[in-house]
Amino acid sequence: MNKTVNINIGGLVFHIDEDAFQKLTRYFEAIKRSLSNSSGKDEIMKDIEMRVAELLSEKQKSDKHVINNKDVDEVIVVMGQPEDYRLDDDADEKASEPLYTGSRTKKLYRDKDRGTIAGVCTGLGHYFGIDAVWIKILFLILFFGFGTGLLAYIILWIAMPKAITTADKLEMTGEPVTISNIERKVREEFDSVTNKFKNADYDKMGNEIKSGANGIGDIFVSIFKVFAKVLGAIIVVFSSIGLLAICFCSIFMIFSSSMPENYILNHISTPIGLETPIWVQGVLFLLAAGIPAFFFLILGLKLLVTNLKSLGNIVKFSLLGIWIIAVGVLISLGIKEATQIAYDGKEVKKEVINIAPTDTLLIKFKNNDFYSKNRYHNTEFRLTQDENNKEIIYSNNVTLEIMETEEALPYLQIERLAVGKSAVDARSRAEKIRYGFKIEGNQLILDNYLLTDVANKFRGQKVELFLYLPKGTLFKADESVQDYDVTTNDFFNLHFSSKDYIYKVDDTQVKCLNCPPEENEYGDVEIEGTTEVITNENDSTDVVTVKVNGKVVSETKTSTTNDSDNKKKTSLTVDKNGIIIKSK
Repeated sequence: MNKTVNINIGGLVFHIDEDAFQKLTRYFEAIKRSLSNSSGKDEIMKDIEMRVAELLSEKQKSDKHVINNKDVDEVIVVMGQPEDYRLDDDADEKASEPLYTGSRTKKLYRDKDRGTIAGVCTGLGHYFGIDAVWIKILFLILFFGFGTGLLAYIILWIAMPKAITTADKLEMTGEPVTISNIERKVREEFDSVTNKFKNADYDKMGNEIKSGANGIGDIFVSIFKVFAKVLGAIIVVFSSIGLLAICFCSIFMIFSSSMPENYILNHISTPIGLETPIWVQGVLFLLAAGIPAFFFLILGLKLLVTNLKSLGNIVKFSLLGIWIIAVGVLISLGIKEATQIAYDGKEVKKEVINIAPTDTLLIKFKNNDFYSKNRYHNTEFRLTQDENNKEIIYSNNVTLEIMETEEALPYLQIERLAVGKSAVDARSRAEKIRYGFKIEGNQLILDNYLLTDVANKFRGQKVELFLYLPKGTLFKADESVQDYDVTTNDFFNLHFSSKDYIYKVDDTQVKCLNCPPEENEYGDVEIEGTTEVITNENDSTDVVTVKVNGKVVSETKTSTTNDSDNKKKTSLTVDKNGIIIKSK
């Protein structure tokens, strides 16, 4: 039966039997003797003890576990024997590393010594074996692009432990935690600090402290460097996003030739039109917009990364020349496209609507189910086929405007419009627009679309309808009218709440005769009500003023008598047609 003792190693308490304790004690003493001439001996011993404590804690299966000789031997195999190393300061070469069969797995730590804020990005760089700057760029993209970068950084800051001991720092980089590596790491850090003090120019430091000017200048330089880093990060993020978007759009346009032509023309609209093939436009867009975005990305990386390797003058000037050529071609194509739409053309047709003055005109739009099941205004233009499988241009670019006329009968004026490279060309295109309507009794039925041949190309073809109505004309507007009506509300305000409202053309405005009073926003609703009669009496006459809805409509004077029996009260009302009715 062996005696057990309690020991404290690296801040951890262990139960260990006497034989194992003596072996571990001799091991530590041998290490101290091998480090007798080493700088930073105490720091090295502290790190070694903490590493041994960590390895022993992994051996403990429960709180009652007692460390034995086998456990100590396994720890020594991992750490190595002290006599395997030549740790003297004067040694020119170190002996080979002890046999270490353990896996060199990395552990995730925050590298605060090399990190800018908390060492999260630097620690992730060690763990994944990449430069920390790319981790920082990723966090910035997540922060500015998706808003999650800051949250992810804070979570990792809390979750990742800081690399404090030398053993932690070795595990962070995947190096074996052996006596040799611990001693080397500590001596490197110790020598680094020593060299800073040895190489310091104390006379210069004293002069700077005395003058103070250089110190303030260094502060401003440091602030400028930080600002440059932040600016560089912002440029990298936005230029990267822009470059990705440009590449995606360009690739889509370049490979659009494999798609159906109708799909391209119906879903793509470019500033230089469709005269130039889409794939050519994609290449030009990639060069004209992608090259500047690439240069901005390089600029941001130069601000962010110190000593970034330059592209070289040949590459830079070659890209600049390609960009100038691409922009020049785009400008020439844009000028060519502008000449195609330089002139406006119009074709006008007038159609009289023969209805009785007492009839109410019904206005409505209809669609053609062959082209679209939706009768509402929704398509500027698209390519499709007619009943004979002939390709045509279909468009809902149709508008209606209500206007007043002094002629006896209402009439519809149809204006077909288009643009072209000359006045003759534009007018010819306008004349080739096909548009239909019909008058059935008191109904005016208008097509909600226009058609033209593909050979005419899309050159801003549209149809403008002007419905001229004489004063006093009554009409109704179907609910479909609201999608095409462009009349100013001051003259004609279309009420959307019902299609049964009756409108009447007045002197300066179209009135709604049966709209609810709460919709009288533009003063176009006729409201039935009792007039206000004001009587001013004197010796000879009564002055009677009649007001309808607060406006004076008549004023009469009558003789008065002193006979009270002959005096009568009169009330005037106004019906929905605006006729004043006298009642007693």
